Amino acid sequence: MLQHQRVHTGEKPFFCGACGKAFSCHSSLNVHQRVHTGERPYKCGACEKAFSCSSLLNMHLRVHTGEKPYKCGECGKAFSSHSYLIVHQRVHTGEKPFDCSRCWKAFSCHSSLIVHQRVHTGERPYKCGQCGKAFSQNHCLIKHQKIHSAEKPFKCDECGEAFRWSGPLAEHRREKSPGNDIHLEFTL
Repeated sequence: MLQHQRVHTGEKPFFCGACGKAFSCHSSLNVHQRVHTGERPYKCGACEKAFSCSSLLNMHLRVHTGEKPYKCGECGKAFSSHSYLIVHQRVHTGEKPFDCSRCWKAFSCHSSLIVHQRVHTGERPYKCGQCGKAFSQNHCLIKHQKIHSAEKPFKCDECGEAFRWSGPLAEHRREKSPGNDIHLEFTL
């Protein structure tokens, strides 16, 4: 009862000794402290990923089950978490509540703002272990790492030639397929 009343009063008597963040109940403080300790006691039986709280594990399990219980009333698209649905709905409303303090850009989700701010700070937290080249986004590092491997997952159906990226495969297909080119003749 007392814990619930704190929702209305705003009282947060439990403080994290590491960062000073305050919480209305002791259990929330305990879960938060795992950010600092790195403890992840909730493990997925399917893939061995581990999480700091049970709700994150439950959300993750939907990756394996395919369950998407949160549905957009506007377009019918379904999501595995309520927070993903909230971010998606901003596509329909046009809402962009996350503003960059350094320029005029605004974003529909906080993570996009964080990535954008690296343009201003020059931060490149994703570093290649083989050559040391750094990137501002993880997907750029993953793409870069293909340079160091022999992996060529994009194959031409006709001749079997393989490529590291989809762009060169598309160009290869255009070159191989006569009739796809548009020939224009200009007369003066």
